[in-house]
Amino acid sequence: RAILTGILFFNVESLPELMLINNVAGKMKKKVRIAIRLNPDVTAGTHSYITTSKKENKFGLDFKTAKKILEKRGDFPNLSIEGLHVHIGSQITKARPYRQVLSKIVKFIKILRKEDIRINYLNIGGGLGIVYLKEKPQTAASFAKNISSFLRQTNAKIILEPGRFIAGNSGVLVAKVLYVKETPSKIFVIIDAGMNDLVRPSLYGAYHNIVPQVKISSKFSKPIDIVGPICESGDFMAKGRFFPRVKEGDLLVVLGAGAYGFSMSSNYNSRPRAAEVLVKKNKFYLIRKRETYADLVSKEIF
Repeated sequence: RAILTGILFFNVESLPELMLINNVAGKMKKKVRIAIRLNPDVTAGTHSYITTSKKENKFGLDFKTAKKILEKRGDFPNLSIEGLHVHIGSQITKARPYRQVLSKIVKFIKILRKEDIRINYLNIGGGLGIVYLKEKPQTAASFAKNISSFLRQTNAKIILEPGRFIAGNSGVLVAKVLYVKETPSKIFVIIDAGMNDLVRPSLYGAYHNIVPQVKISSKFSKPIDIVGPICESGDFMAKGRFFPRVKEGDLLVVLGAGAYGFSMSSNYNSRPRAAEVLVKKNKFYLIRKRETYADLVSKEIF
């Protein structure tokens, strides 16, 4: 499908994938552009689950293997190897890892030039961090300032993928308080959104700021846990928060849910996924209908 659609190129992760694309392209009598994804073995300084640039990670090819492939590019007659790709992880707040990676890539491109191997495209990936709590991420301007000298040396067309940087703080998750449950040891605010709606706190221990929809002056006497209705102790949005004294029926807003929110949501515990609403200035538009229980079984066959 990608070949028929005419995508710019495939980012290839391994030699078997390269061979597969070459074979498919041959059967279709097409010449297909590809880029080789490099694994630069650099520490990105982020959560281990979203680090993608260490040699222990499953992503990309080491420089030595990539060079061998480029030198033997004639073995893949249906492919045009035109680019390099790198993506070192996600929620990265400093420029240092990017500078380390690009320094390696610039040296690699210079070695390739000596062998008359031309690189037309360089995809530097994404991973730019945003503010969830007290992070101090780089701005787009400071990021550009830190890496532009390396990019100029590549003489390649630059592609980048700033997904979370654009979408992360553009989206929120709105949830309703179902119950306030007080036990001798803890206070739980139970809401109608769970780990199936936003899995980041459970999966990564990620922090999301949560605020009531309207301002509430009084506070709970001790820290609370904000939890969902799913039958897992890992089903929580926040733990140990000093929080306004909300009550049943109040709405809470989970901030920073625009990246890896809906895209990672699921129907776990037979829960229909939420509606999505686009807000533009003082207007709003329903852009994805709320799922129903009928939707959950619509693909099942007797």
